[in-house]
Amino acid sequence: MQKNKKYLVLRIGIIALLIALFGLIRIYENQLFYDPFLKYFKLDNNLDLPKVDFFQLAFGLTFRYFLNTIISLAILYLIFLDLELTKFATLLYILFFVVLLCALYFTLELTQNPNRISLFYIRRFLIQPILLLLFIPAFFFQKQKN
Repeated sequence: MQKNKKYLVLRIGIIALLIALFGLIRIYENQLFYDPFLKYFKLDNNLDLPKVDFFQLAFGLTFRYFLNTIISLAILYLIFLDLELTKFATLLYILFFVVLLCALYFTLELTQNPNRISLFYIRRFLIQPILLLLFIPAFFFQKQKN
């Protein structure tokens, strides 16, 4: 019993460290990633969209999404201790990435007047660990159901 309690405390500690990594990614986002929209969305949204090198933006978003995904998958595994669930979550992360990056490309490159709100939320899903916040309760309820 004591060993299980220590193991649980260790898992919670590692999860806390992983959440702190999310914070570090957010703190150093300007230095780590090319994303002209970071400043744009903090300013007045009546301004024209900044000029963007889509491939450089896609690379920066991919790198950030990859970091967030690795941390998120580690958290999911530590919470549920289920490798199959973690593999399924990996597939979902890949699917969401492809869909979101295509939507971002369509919004920025193929439309005459990009919708700022759509751009904001597509980008938000790519740069923030929002999917983790959706997956934890979904997987919890799925496990309870089974």
